[in-house]
Amino acid sequence: MATDKALISHLYRRAGFGITPELLDELSKKSYESIVDDLVEIDIVPDLPDEDILSRYYPQLQSTDNFGMDNTKWFYRMINSKKPLQEKMTLFWHHVFATGWTKSEQGPTMIDHIAMLRKNCLLNLRVLLTDLASDPAMIFWLDNCENHGKNINENFGRELLELFSMGIGNYSEDDIKEASRAFTGWTFEQPIPLYPYGHFKSQFVFDEKDHDFGEKEFLGNKGNFNGEDIVEIIVKTEACAKFISRHLYNFFVADEPQIPAWSIEPPKDEEAMKILIQTFMDSDADMKEVMRTLFKSEFFKNSMFKRVKCPAEFIAGVLKLTSEVGPKDDRLASLHGLSTVMGQTLLDPPTVEGWHTGKEWIDGGSLTERINYAVDLVTDMNNSGSKNLVDNLISSNEELSAEQLVNNVLKNAGYLEVSEQTFDQLLDIASKGPSIGNNKDTEDLREKIIQLYTLLVSSPEFQLA
Repeated sequence: MATDKALISHLYRRAGFGITPELLDELSKKSYESIVDDLVEIDIVPDLPDEDILSRYYPQLQSTDNFGMDNTKWFYRMINSKKPLQEKMTLFWHHVFATGWTKSEQGPTMIDHIAMLRKNCLLNLRVLLTDLASDPAMIFWLDNCENHGKNINENFGRELLELFSMGIGNYSEDDIKEASRAFTGWTFEQPIPLYPYGHFKSQFVFDEKDHDFGEKEFLGNKGNFNGEDIVEIIVKTEACAKFISRHLYNFFVADEPQIPAWSIEPPKDEEAMKILIQTFMDSDADMKEVMRTLFKSEFFKNSMFKRVKCPAEFIAGVLKLTSEVGPKDDRLASLHGLSTVMGQTLLDPPTVEGWHTGKEWIDGGSLTERINYAVDLVTDMNNSGSKNLVDNLISSNEELSAEQLVNNVLKNAGYLEVSEQTFDQLLDIASKGPSIGNNKDTEDLREKIIQLYTLLVSSPEFQLA
């Protein structure tokens, strides 16, 4: 059964970073359910064969002293990966388990941290949380290397419960202390100093001599708990299911209030939350099944344009719409800095809470950067995608009314929906100058079409996913 192209475009904006016209035509012949199944089954799709070639054109990637260069590789994956959900889930977990370079300044640990999120992004949550707790970047970020059997440091134990798995109001101060006791001795080996020898990886170490082997009481359970036991108890709670489900809804469905408000403000869609929570509990925290349920749900299908794109989504999405980005593309090196001026420095979130989302992505400065970036790309006819956006309309065999022209522009840009005000502004441009049809191709006609796309990517609606 063929699938509506607008729905596929919506799915790929949320489960990835947009879709090319060629792939959209190909997928529209399949059922929506099979498209979702293919997206979540990332293990059957090979990795990018040419990713390592990036090092040939960006020799700085051989150094781990500049995390911006590793973001060059990440953006390349966002744009080109054949399993876009893997990169989108990696970005999602980076939001939830915010860990940053600024404190660590130990390049290999941050690179390995993102690789760990990528490897585990659709596995069971208990795997992800256990690997997170044994990740050197996280251990240093939240001071668990200072968490000793005879002198606990509560930083990781507190954030594990508050920001990573359960949320405020679902545990006590004693639970924080007992969880922290369980993670004593979870540390990392001291890496070789940064200079002059270069960067060397650090590895997780469980120091038995520094671990508290005494009985602990956590969330009503008693036992000689280690860190794995704490994770096991957490993922079986409904509080964990609710907390992770709300994060998923906020990132993949529609903007929610910021995390600190979740303990006092109810979710926007209680019924959607019930579905996600039930899937989480029934599958025993299997993230692949939770995501499969989310993408196939009616609440997801009906959530078009209810999220503000984060800078990474915006940048990768505009490039995917307008350009073919190969390993030699020298624009890749600028994307880290571009994302930063838009308000999101990947691999270096502002706090352990991560980034504030939704409308808080947008202010006068960041909006100007977004618009300028999108306009520069869509008006550059050296970009294959931008040229195709124009050529697709020029090649029409029949006369198009102004309204039909605007609708085709919206379709070509990803089946976008705009307000009546924005539509009327587009219609005003479309009504003037030469008409579209019968394969007419003049400079004035091309300029008119470029003006339409320029106005579209400058509109408020273009900021929405």
